[in-house]
Amino acid sequence: MSLTVRVIAPDRTVWDAPAQEVILPSTTGQLGILPGHAPLLSALDTGVLRVRADKEWLAIAVLGGFAEVENNEVTVLVNAAERGDKIDLEEARAAFSQADERLKGVKEDDRQGKFQATQAYRRARARLQAAGGLVSV
Repeated sequence: MSLTVRVIAPDRTVWDAPAQEVILPSTTGQLGILPGHAPLLSALDTGVLRVRADKEWLAIAVLGGFAEVENNEVTVLVNAAERGDKIDLEEARAAFSQADERLKGVKEDDRQGKFQATQAYRRARARLQAAGGLVSV
C-alpha cells in the first residue's frame, strides 16, 4: 500500500506521484504520514517537506500552506515550493548567509524589520536544507 502525494503551488504542481512516506513541516512540528494514516488537516510552516518514493528521499522547500490527508491521499497546497534537486546549492548558501547577516543586523525595536528579516532567513534556510547544504540550524 502506498500514498498518493500531490504538492501544489499557485503556479505549478511540484510533485504528483506515489510515495511510501511523507514528512510535513507542520506549524506544531514535523508530522510523519504513512499509508493508513487517519484523516487530517494541518497548517504547514516554512520548512522542508520530505517524500520517500522508491526508497529514495526527495526534499521540497515549502513556504507555508496546508496539507490534507484522507484515504491514503496527501494533498499539499503551498504558497511556494521548490524541489531540492532543482536548487543551486551555491546560490542557496549565499542567500542563507545574506539572510543571516540581515537578521543579525536588525535593531531590536524594529518589529517590522525583524519580522521581514526572520521570514527571509526561514525561507533561505528551508531552501538550503532542501538542497542538502544544511543539516540543521
